Amino acid sequence: MVAKTLSNDGPGGPTDAAAVRKAKRFILLVAVISALGGALFGYDTGVISGALLFMTPQFGLTPFLEGLVTSALLIGAAAGALFGGRIADRAGRRPLLIGTAVVFVVGTLGSALTPDVPILVLSRVVLGVAVGAASVVVPLYISEMAPAHVRGSLVTFNGLMIVTGQLAAYIVNALLAEAGAWRWMLGLATIPAVLLGVGMVFLPDSPRWYASKDRFDEARGVLHRGRSHDEAERELAQITTANEQESAARGWRELRSRWLRRLFFIGIGLAVVQQITGVNTIIYFAPMLLTQTGLGEVASIVATISIGVISVLAALVGLLLMDRVGRRPLLITGQVGVTGCLVLLGLAFLLPAGAAWVSYLTLGLMVVYMAFQQSSVSTVTWLMITELFPLKIRGFAMGIAVLVLWLTNFVVALVFPPMVASLGGSATFWVFAALGVGSLVFSVRLVPETKGRSLEELEADMRLRYA
Repeated sequence: MVAKTLSNDGPGGPTDAAAVRKAKRFILLVAVISALGGALFGYDTGVISGALLFMTPQFGLTPFLEGLVTSALLIGAAAGALFGGRIADRAGRRPLLIGTAVVFVVGTLGSALTPDVPILVLSRVVLGVAVGAASVVVPLYISEMAPAHVRGSLVTFNGLMIVTGQLAAYIVNALLAEAGAWRWMLGLATIPAVLLGVGMVFLPDSPRWYASKDRFDEARGVLHRGRSHDEAERELAQITTANEQESAARGWRELRSRWLRRLFFIGIGLAVVQQITGVNTIIYFAPMLLTQTGLGEVASIVATISIGVISVLAALVGLLLMDRVGRRPLLITGQVGVTGCLVLLGLAFLLPAGAAWVSYLTLGLMVVYMAFQQSSVSTVTWLMITELFPLKIRGFAMGIAVLVLWLTNFVVALVFPPMVASLGGSATFWVFAALGVGSLVFSVRLVPETKGRSLEELEADMRLRYA
């Protein structure tokens, strides 16, 4: 799918057949290897949904401890996002990805081999640091490596890998559910972590990062590997001009500029919008919710595979539409669908538990919800926070935006089990629906379109628009 997308070379793209093939292979290699970080992100956030059912009796977890074990990863992810953006700006995208792979291995093994709850929570925090760093640097790296005409599709490919990782987690959970082998469920993430670290050793850093350090020969070399000669030189000239016009990155002090402050808060708003309607409550707690409708534990775990399958198919749809329809229309359409599904889920939880049709109706609504979310809201969010910010604060601003995303995720995951226990499923999902209405208003009024321009062209446009 990505290779097919890359065959559209766009204006000024390679015309020689050999050059086209070489550029496609290089960009495809960049996307596939770096997006293993996205797959790990997805696997580690999805696998807990099945493992939790078997941890709970073994460790005697209360609803609060269930929320803590789940959300411990999110606390680590917030820290990883915050510091990951800074490190990506200073040390580079590539070294951070290699280090992230190492932390993935450490956190995964600690979680799988844990003897008790405190070590489990600590290991989940460590694992979360890797997830958070990957959630910043992978889309950042891909967006800076990709030609403008396929940037949306390639960053969306990372989103596809996230939901593929979640699907893999659901399948592993189902295969190991009969044995209750939750340690193996967690531990298998070691394999893609090693592949990520080894693969990144053979890739360069991004041309934008090289340029930000005045290493223009290396920037030119990377651009020529994925563009034609003319396209590479034209893009390098844009990067050089943008770099010369900007002072060194100064973090928070840069936000004294009105246009940067406006973009910064739009990015943060997108991060909140992506989480506030409870997408990860479905990912983390779908089996728990389905057991409340009367479905058995193993059947609930197997049933969540359908959520993973639909998420992957929806992400593929998003990949196809992102550079055709545009970011903003896709985001708004998805939010309308998500909010409608939340209203219906609230109604479904008013139905009497125990009947099989109620369980499958609830599952069906979850599936449709995830179809809207993953084809539009999630994919647009991860793409646009790589596009909105200028080079001098890109890593820093993305780090803060993703920090807010993970903190919102943490709060939602922590309070969700107690909310369901005290308010019931109906009221809980209606609260999310009300937040969905607020998210829709935000997107309609404030979110700009970013389709079809280079990062430097977008920067110039945003500077004029929000000056």
